[in-house]
Order: sequence, then structure tokens, then C-alpha cells
Amino acid sequence: MANETRARFETLSIQAGHSPDPTTFSRGVPVYRTSAFTFKNAEHAANLFALKEFGNIYSRLGNPTNEILETRITQLEGGAASVSVASGTAAIFNTVITIAKAGDEIVSASNLYGGTYTMFDAILPDLGITTRFVDVHDASAFERAITPKTRLLYIETIGNPVLDLADVAAISKVAKKHRLPLVVDATFTTPYLLKTIEHGADIVVNSLTKWLGGHGTAIGGIATDAGTFDWSDPKFELFNRPDPNYHGLRWAIDLSPELRKIAFALRFRTVPLRNLGACLSPDNAWMFLQGLETLHVRMPRHCENALSVARHLKKHPKAAWVRYPGLEGDPSYELSRKLLVKGAGGMVVFGVKGGREAGARFIDSLRLFSHVANVGDAKSLAIHPATTTHSQLSEEQMKEGGVTADLVRLSIGIESIDDILADLDASLAAI
Repeated sequence: MANETRARFETLSIQAGHSPDPTTFSRGVPVYRTSAFTFKNAEHAANLFALKEFGNIYSRLGNPTNEILETRITQLEGGAASVSVASGTAAIFNTVITIAKAGDEIVSASNLYGGTYTMFDAILPDLGITTRFVDVHDASAFERAITPKTRLLYIETIGNPVLDLADVAAISKVAKKHRLPLVVDATFTTPYLLKTIEHGADIVVNSLTKWLGGHGTAIGGIATDAGTFDWSDPKFELFNRPDPNYHGLRWAIDLSPELRKIAFALRFRTVPLRNLGACLSPDNAWMFLQGLETLHVRMPRHCENALSVARHLKKHPKAAWVRYPGLEGDPSYELSRKLLVKGAGGMVVFGVKGGREAGARFIDSLRLFSHVANVGDAKSLAIHPATTTHSQLSEEQMKEGGVTADLVRLSIGIESIDDILADLDASLAAI
């Protein structure tokens, strides 16, 4: 597409990264169902493997369908390069091990999705990587937790499930002061609601499974390199020592100036993705591309419906409390007005009066809402995190993350708001 970088978000979400096929003249994006790609000759193959030129080798490393998806997300995020993988969790894990090694540390917000918290708290320590958890509301807490072993700061734009909004710019200032990359999971906002790179994120992680795909049909994740971080600081040993994974290449030193800007994305693709294999299938990439075409249409409706639900529940006698960043009086409301000018997202959480048993009765009474462990679908979804998505956490960890026994998480879809509210009312009446 001509002049992609000048196009608006809506146009990029539909056309970025793809032009009609010059051979078949097909307008739709093809699905390249192939494991491997032929080489022109021996020299061409050697150049591809040596990173002297870019091209297709094997679908574990990259695929033309996936490349269109990666280009589109890169442009929507305003980044320099993206790498797609098999899940959002894989994107997070591969991001960490691209930067950190045994003996290194992470400073992370504590209000994380349960699976990410478990990865940081219980799995990474077995690999020698330690995480220090801090309060997302206090940028100075991140600074106090930084040690000479710290290699990255990590936050979610909107925490899962309590929905506290992070002040990305304030935390980015701390990261930049200490020459550390800020990694941001932007799944709950998407680049439509918040371009985190513009607020100082160095690496953006998204679950493609959620609003970007939008229809609950596939699992995938993606990491976007802003192209702004300088990896030449010697403390980033994986970027400065000869890498035995790749012919002794020093990622922050030996690449051309242009490629050094995307050293993170290149190492991510050629070390963990290539050798650990969490690749995204081209069929799933194709499904996500279909979802991206309507992202700018769906997100305003998600936000509109979610705000209506939050306001409705706030007045409901059987709701003990309600959290939504765009709700007047919410702890994140003022920050939301500054950061989320297009809408405060599609998630609402609330406490059911009567606690855990009442929450279970509410969940079981829903008819329009689907009881599933997912968010970001066009359909409305509901779950009780304390007994499902965050059940692997200890009572203390759940308390630290704000996950209470009465908390119900709602992912508000794009159905009729009248039908959504009617289902909520009927289910609350059943308690």
C-alpha cells in the first residue's frame, strides 16, 4: 500500500503490509501453508542464514502470512519491528529470555494476569531470573526496587483483573533514568486506545487472542520492538557478548546501525523463536488479520457498552463495588481521562454482595454471557478469577493483586446493550 506511514489508523488496520498478489492478482491475503521455502541457490541460502539478507527460510522462523500481520501490528503500534508467536504468554516469556539470563532480575507491577504472575514468581526463578513485584500506582516503587541486576521493567496498561491503569509515561521515566527497557503488556488497551510507544514503552506485548483478533477463534501473541532502546550498555550481556546461538554475533555491536535499532526483535526471532519453536501458524495469523480489519469499529462499541454496564452496576443494590477506568470516581478515572481519550476499554469488574457463593450463583445464572477463560471477544464473557484464572496464586498474592473472593470479571461484548443489561439483571436477581 502506498504511503502506509502517512495513513490513518483505520486504513492501516485494513491495508498495512499487503498489496494484491502480483502473480495471481488476488486481493485477499493468502494463507501460506508451507513448512519450508526454496532457495535460489547455495549463496542465497547462506546469506539468509547469516542475516546478510532477509527472506523466508522455514515457517518456524517466519511466514509470508505472518509477516503481513507483523507489519500491520508494527505500524499500528508505531514501532520498528514485530515478531508473532503462538500465544501472548509465549510473547512474554520469549521477551524476558531475549533480554535476561540466570542471575538477572525483573521489576514488575504486581497487578498482573495470573498466568504472567506465576511465570514471573514460580517459573522464571527456576531459570535463575528473579522478579521484584511493586505497586503499579507508585513509579518511585519501581525505582526503589531496581538493583545492578535489573534488566527490564514490566507493566500491563490495564491490570488483569482489577483494571488499575498504569501511568506508562511516569514509569518510563524511571526506566530511562536507569537505562532499562520498559516492557508493556498492552492487551487490554490495544494500539487503538493507547499507543504505549508514544508514552515511552520500548517493547510492547499483545495477546492477539483478545481484542486484536476479536472473535475468540485462535490463540496467538506478538511482541513489538519500538526501535528506540540502546542495547550497547555492557549490563545487557546477551546483546554484547559473542552469542553462541548465532555464530558469535554481538547483537548490539556487530549489526549495521539500521539493524541495531531492531536488535531485540532480531534476537527474539533468531534465538528463542528459532530454537524453542513457539511459532504462530499462518492460519491463525490469517484469522487475526480478519479481526484487525474491524478493530477500529469494534473497540468504540466495546468501550461504550462497558461504560454503560459499569454505570448500571454502580447503582445496582447487589453490587458491592464496581471498577472501570472510565467510571466517574474510579481510582483510575483521572488518569484514564488523560490517557484513554477514545475509551477506557471493554472490561468491567465488580463485587457481588454475598461473596464467593453469590458470585458462583451469578455466573451460573448468566445466559447471554459465556462463562469462559477469555476476554476481548465480540461476545460478552464472564468468569470468577479467584477460583479460575488466578487460583494458582496464594491468598497473600491475590490480596496484593486486588483479587477478592467476590470479584467477577466481565468482558463486555458488542451485542445490544439492552440485552447485556437484561442478562446481568436477571442473573443478579437469581442470587
